[in-house]
Amino acid sequence: MRTALDRLRAALGPLAVASLYRTRPVSPIPQPSYWNTAALAETGMEPDAILALGKALELAAGRRPGARYDARPLDIDLLLWGCRTTATPELTLPHPHLAQRRFVLAPLAEIAPDLPVPPGGETVAALLARLGPDTDGEVVRVGWSA
Repeated sequence: MRTALDRLRAALGPLAVASLYRTRPVSPIPQPSYWNTAALAETGMEPDAILALGKALELAAGRRPGARYDARPLDIDLLLWGCRTTATPELTLPHPHLAQRRFVLAPLAEIAPDLPVPPGGETVAALLARLGPDTDGEVVRVGWSA
């Protein structure tokens, strides 16, 4: 994950990076806990180019095609790109499950609580506050020393 963040920083410029969080997988397939974080950048790169970069980093980390929700060494999602909304077979912005996933919102709220989420403009912090405590399982902030 650190290598991927370094490569994202090299391509996108300075990043704000949240703490590391340990979360239970949202999967019917038994697997170990996941490590999650969020990163925020200001960039001129278009969303499709950022998506391609993320996919290349996943491949470099050893990700291979497999069953949906199967364990994977690295999963990079593009959550938002400003106030842009889009829905193509390759990319949906904002991420279609962003508002329902504590494991996404908790790290994102750490670095950008007031960031508006299209199309309604509700902030990341407000979306997180609206979730119940067991929305998608345990989400524990552990920091980067873990």
